[in-house]
Amino acid sequence: MCPKVLTFLLVASFQIYTETYGDDFTVMSILKDAWENTPRNWVGADPCGGKWEGISCHNSRVTSITLAAVGLTGELSGDISSLSELESLDLSYNTGLSGTLPASIVNLKKLKILKLVGCRFSGPIPELIGSLQLLESLDLNSNRFTGPIPHSIGNLSKLFLLDLSNNMLDGAIPVSSGTTSGLDMLVNANHFHLGGNQLSGTIPKELFRSNMTLIHVLLHDNNLTGSIPSTLGLVHTLEAVRFEGNSLTGPVPPNLNNLTTLKTLILSNNKFTGPVPNLTGMAYLSYLDLSNNSFDASDFPLSFSNLRALTTL
Repeated sequence: MCPKVLTFLLVASFQIYTETYGDDFTVMSILKDAWENTPRNWVGADPCGGKWEGISCHNSRVTSITLAAVGLTGELSGDISSLSELESLDLSYNTGLSGTLPASIVNLKKLKILKLVGCRFSGPIPELIGSLQLLESLDLNSNRFTGPIPHSIGNLSKLFLLDLSNNMLDGAIPVSSGTTSGLDMLVNANHFHLGGNQLSGTIPKELFRSNMTLIHVLLHDNNLTGSIPSTLGLVHTLEAVRFEGNSLTGPVPPNLNNLTTLKTLILSNNKFTGPVPNLTGMAYLSYLDLSNNSFDASDFPLSFSNLRALTTL
């Protein structure tokens, strides 16, 4: 048989019997070669039709990769950016995954979930990460990322969860100014988890707005200085505030008493001064830690006896 005819038949046969779009199969093959300890059923030429473990598809396109805690080792290839229909990427708890987060990941324009918790990724977070306009969850907790928090994250208008905690990020907390984006623009976010880094400078007063829907603001165990901005008291949806383990100073703003839905308030191991704050408005407060500060000497605040939900003081 003529070689050209044979080649045509082989290609036609592949197109008929595979359920995976050709470019997506190529990328998945590259990822398979780049990683060790991939799932045993990652064989053959059809990730979608072959129902490769951790791979979800729609209309022959790879839309989700979920391979948490399977023992993967290696690096994340920049070729992943060619999976143009990918909506979710979860490689969490694979401690053998290292290297940098490829800058090309910003080309995954349909990505909604990026979850890389508990790996060993390092280097900077790509500056243009904010171009992923559909992103709802950015969870890079417990890696080795360095450098500043990209200002462009403020462009992620659909973001619900921002978790960059337990890395080695440094620099100031980014807020918007002029044409520059910042975290204060994330009015739909419920979670700011930035603890356990090396962030420095003050907590910007511009970070908080009355139209925010934040539930958690976690800035603990950084190198932050200055006072708590009174604008924090504008975010009435808050349930947990953790600022312990910094070098914050000055009195606690009295309007924090307006945070009536707050359940956890931890301000320990700072340099706060002034009176012990009046927290009588926090009817749901169950965990309070003000230890290791320099508040004014006083008797035990009688107002604390009105905190009926308090279980830990």
